[in-house]
Parts: sequence; structure tokens; C-alpha cells
Amino acid sequence: MKVLGMMSGTSADGIDAVIVEFAGQPPTLQWRLIRHAHIPFAAELQAEIFACFDPKTSGVDRLCALNFALGRAYAEAALQVIAETGLEPQDIDLVGNHGQSVWHIPSGPQASTLQIGEAALIAELTGITTLSNFRARDMAAGGQGAPLVSYIDTLLFSHPSASRVLQNIGGIANGTYLPGAAGRDRGEQPFAFDTGPGNMLIDDAMRRISGGRQQFDESGQTAARGRVDADLLGRWIAAEPYFRLPPPKTTGRELFGGQYGARLWAEAQALGLSDEDYTATVTAFTARSIAAAYRGFMPEMPDEVIVSGGGAYNPTLLRMLAAEAAPAQVIVIDELGMPSDAKEALAFAVLAYETWHNRPGNLPSATGARRPVVLGSITPGANYRPPSAPLREH
Repeated sequence: MKVLGMMSGTSADGIDAVIVEFAGQPPTLQWRLIRHAHIPFAAELQAEIFACFDPKTSGVDRLCALNFALGRAYAEAALQVIAETGLEPQDIDLVGNHGQSVWHIPSGPQASTLQIGEAALIAELTGITTLSNFRARDMAAGGQGAPLVSYIDTLLFSHPSASRVLQNIGGIANGTYLPGAAGRDRGEQPFAFDTGPGNMLIDDAMRRISGGRQQFDESGQTAARGRVDADLLGRWIAAEPYFRLPPPKTTGRELFGGQYGARLWAEAQALGLSDEDYTATVTAFTARSIAAAYRGFMPEMPDEVIVSGGGAYNPTLLRMLAAEAAPAQVIVIDELGMPSDAKEALAFAVLAYETWHNRPGNLPSATGARRPVVLGSITPGANYRPPSAPLREH
């Protein structure tokens, strides 16, 4: 089966899309990445997404309209990637779309999550059966709805001897601990959690110092020119309760979003930090929070840290992470044959494939769910056939 996976993360910079060919089933699932592409959001659509992130500017009318606008954007992205690959929509069996998270309440009496991007529009405009809304079912089973990528980490990246952390650094950073041979002998199981901010506060810093002209610190150049304020960094780490919460735990823009960036910025301004020093200190905040999560909550420091996501393209962040997580070896996932920013889109292609075959796609040791469950909702496209029958002739 050929599956098209799509993901737009908390940084809301655009849509990552992959086309993957699958055969077999876990634990011997075979996969081949046919294409990966990144389609930036139009400036107007990105601005509307950020407006809907903020309770002060959002509203039911704006969310309603954005849900459909994103559905069209995902459909257009899918058709674009299919065409660029030299395929036709009828060559694709399934679309697995994460959607755009606009709010996430991981626990407590109001535990809930909302990803938007209307699946009915994707199925209608592409003709392809679309799977969506993956996180809600895990939460219905008592989980936090995240991290879901840990299932794919375990499936594809467990090492026969070395312990690993699969560290995704998107807007939020999350790590999946995969025990090595010694850990498995001790009965250790894979588990995962959100370590805290990833690129989100770094991106916020760049928007502030550039007056909105720069959305991210390209290649970590601004941070590289700065000096980390060690005292301020230590205070920031000590002051954040999230870092001391035990897993399972997840977080998002509702904690580490613009309001958090505004507070850090105000503290740095009061101390007279330069733009470069502030960016360096915020970058170090991400690196230290990740490494502190390893020391605080993992059975041992990993032998290897495999980095994916946009943060893998920030050499300054990687250098800081390597120093903080020593003696672990920090490796970019590209070295293992997967493009860094393709991993999460590929994960939702895998989850779509698993759901179609009525197999659970969550890892309860990562999300806190009571049990493994089949994830997501199926929206039939023109190619729909019941799962017991082939979607198309091969």
C-alpha cells in the first residue's frame, strides 16, 4: 500500500508530507520512503493559525472557518506532492493526516485535545480515503494523546545493543527512550514524554528581535554569535514546574507559547541582554531541559541521542545538546536514512496504515493510556472499500 502522511506541528510553519510504500506488518513491517516535501503555509493562513492559538483573539467562528481552510490546504498539499512524485491520486491508498493542533489539555478533569483540518475536504478533493483525529482515541482510553511518535520510534529504531533516545525537536521537544540489551534484560520497556520546549521559544525570540521579519534562527547563527547567561538560564530551569513533573506528561503552546516567551523576553530585557545573548540563552534553555529530562526520568543516560525535527538543522542547538547530554552521542536521524523533518509525517502514514488494518497505534507506556487502542477516524474517499477488501487492484 502507498500511504501519504501529513503533519503540521506546533511551529505552524507549513505542512510536511511524505509518500511511503508499506508491506507486511509489525514487527517486520517493511517501508520505503518515496518522497518527502515541505509546503509552507501561505502568510495569511499562518497568521490566522497563530490568531486561533491565542484565546484572546480566537473564537468559535474563526476556528470553524480555519478548520475548513486547513482542510483545503492539506488537500492541495497532498495533490501537489502526488503530482511532483509522478503519481496520480488513484495510486495512493490512504491519507494519514495529523492536522494542526490548536489546543491540548493533557490531563485533569478537562483533559482534551483539538487538531483541525477537515478530513471530509481532504477525502473529497483528493478522492483518497483519509484517516485523521489520531490523538483523541488515546485520550479516551486514559492517555494524554501524545507522544504518538513513540510507537514508530520503537518499531523502526530499536537497537540490538545500544540504548537510545529518539529526540524530536519540533515546536515542542519529545523523547522516546529505547532500552538497549542490558535494559531489556532488566525488564525495561520503551516509554516517551514531552521534555519541554523545542524550537518554539527560539522561534519566538527571532520574531521579537526581528520585528516579525524572521520566523526562526536559521542554522542557529544568531545564537552562535551570543553568550549564554548562565545565571538567567539556571533561574529559568529552576522556576519551571513542568520539568519536575514525572512522565507520562505532554505539553504544548498552551504552556510554552507566546505568553511564556514574553515573560522570558521581559526578564532578559531588564538585565540588558543583547539580542544574540538572549537567543543563545533561550537555545540553551531547550538543550538543558532535554538533557535534564534524561537524567531525571530515564533509567540511564542513553548511549545515543537520535535527533529529528526542525531542531536537527540548528547546529548551535545540537552543539549545546551534545555538551549537556555527554557522554551520549548525538546523531542526526538523517544519518540513519530518514530526513529529519520527514519523521513525524511518516509516523502518521504508519499510524494510518495500522488503523486501516485494525491494529493499535499507541504505546501505553508513553501516553499513559489504559490499553493499546486503534487510533483515528476514517473518512471514505472515492477509492473507499471496506478494510477487509483491497482498496485497489495491485
